Amino acid sequence: MAYRYGEDPNQALLFPQSLEEYVSVDHPVRAYSAFIEALDFAEMGIELNPDKVGNAQYHPKVMTKLIVYGCSYGVRSSRKLERETHNNVTFMWLMRNLKPDHKTIAEFRRKNTKALQKILKLCAQLCIELNLIEGNILFVDGSKVRANASREKNHTSQWCEEKLQLLDVRIKTLLEECENIDIQEENQGSLVKMHQELVNTEKLKEKIETALEKLKERGG
Repeated sequence: MAYRYGEDPNQALLFPQSLEEYVSVDHPVRAYSAFIEALDFAEMGIELNPDKVGNAQYHPKVMTKLIVYGCSYGVRSSRKLERETHNNVTFMWLMRNLKPDHKTIAEFRRKNTKALQKILKLCAQLCIELNLIEGNILFVDGSKVRANASREKNHTSQWCEEKLQLLDVRIKTLLEECENIDIQEENQGSLVKMHQELVNTEKLKEKIETALEKLKERGG
């Protein structure tokens, strides 16, 4: 039986697909994006000022989408959020292919912690209303909601109220965990770039072959 090798990564595509085509119409990331777009940022406590002078900044809505979506599905580290914008197509779609570095992400989260607490709580409330609980780490008891089942059939109103009462503490703890992880990773290298000596394809191949030989010798 013949093997499937896939396309040559160096082969140019005549009609490249858009990011829109890679994210299904029923993917939850679309709800998160629409939710952030619908928010009144002044009410949340985040300034929107397109006329602000100085170096161009990432739009606060875009940064908020990244952090809220990441937090909701367990991506706490700013370095890992940066990596998701390079490797995960749903994050690419959400960010419109913007790729802020981990320092920018950490600074935005630190600067807007109180606002993000409000937004995450609203987001969790919305997830209950729209039956988007599946996979969301804000609901920490491990309950599962079938995709084709209604909220009423899986969780009572009392269950939802209990979850909402615990959200403030859960969200505060979550953002503190994010900050602590960033502090612990402060002196670590990038998750999206190799060391410069590995960038050259031939040198990379040579180093891998040398390393494999060393591993064989140790194993022998």
